[in-house]
Amino acid sequence: MYAQMIKSEATKEDPEKLAAFQARIDADDKIEPKDWMPLGYRKTLVRQIGQHAHSEIVGQLPEGNWVTRAPTLERKAILLAKVQDEAGHGLYLYCAAETLGVSRDELTEDLLSGKMKYSSIFNYPTLTWADMGAVGWLVDGAAIMNQVPLQRTSYGPYARAMVRICKEESFHQRQGYDIMMKMANGTSAQKRMAQDALNRFWYPALMMFGPSDKDSVHSEQSMAWKIKMNTNDELRQKFVDQTVPQAEYLGLTVPDPAVKWNDKTKRYDFSEPDWDEFFDVIKGNGPCNTERLAARNRAWDDGAWVRDGFLAHARKKAARRMAAE
Repeated sequence: MYAQMIKSEATKEDPEKLAAFQARIDADDKIEPKDWMPLGYRKTLVRQIGQHAHSEIVGQLPEGNWVTRAPTLERKAILLAKVQDEAGHGLYLYCAAETLGVSRDELTEDLLSGKMKYSSIFNYPTLTWADMGAVGWLVDGAAIMNQVPLQRTSYGPYARAMVRICKEESFHQRQGYDIMMKMANGTSAQKRMAQDALNRFWYPALMMFGPSDKDSVHSEQSMAWKIKMNTNDELRQKFVDQTVPQAEYLGLTVPDPAVKWNDKTKRYDFSEPDWDEFFDVIKGNGPCNTERLAARNRAWDDGAWVRDGFLAHARKKAARRMAAE
């Protein structure tokens, strides 16, 4: 279905339509599913929304690992609610992608085959309870930094999905910071655990914004179409400026000796992540890549009977409706 749509769409890209489309973007109009759009715009949205949806779903795995081991009943309930939220975010985003003519099954199959990616951060293990704090504080914090501007993105269904997602992600970040605060103000062993979690998640969190602007292959066109509202480096800088004072308040040390307030630029200087590591993880060589994809493939296979049952029921209802007509 999607391939057929792409083929037919490619025949419609005349200069007048492209100019009219860009004029709508420049005027901050929202593009809706039935509106004409360039092939590249549609493909970029499918890639970005699909990757975003996959990240929400795969992101449940490192947290779900700790639901049964949370230190108190209250912490278990909060973490379970958070994991459920992430599943809901994936649902909103898959629904938004479907308005572009690609099915959820197609997106899932592309994920399972390795054709589509998810955020590199979820290929790192969560080793201690403090990691749940670091994930909420740093990972969800970086996600919010990425996602709040997307409430103004040019594609209507995506922008509207982001409104609720951002509200819930803001709660997730506060929940994570609360865990880190408890750990940082606990015993010396707990504070060491919090510092260790920060040490391990700091640079992977910086990688969440994508490669530096000079190495980004999609940013310029995505910015022109207002699919993205800020560059990767702008968002990364904003994240550092927000997060370093939070770490200082906790009494923790950001694991980067280059972090220093710059009076001239009025922002923090910091070291770039190891981009070789980033691209290696994206290629499938991270600590948990194989484990994450194996878990999603297992869930897909184990859930086949449920999908088949729903499809059979839907076909039966459709046949009855057609017979009645």
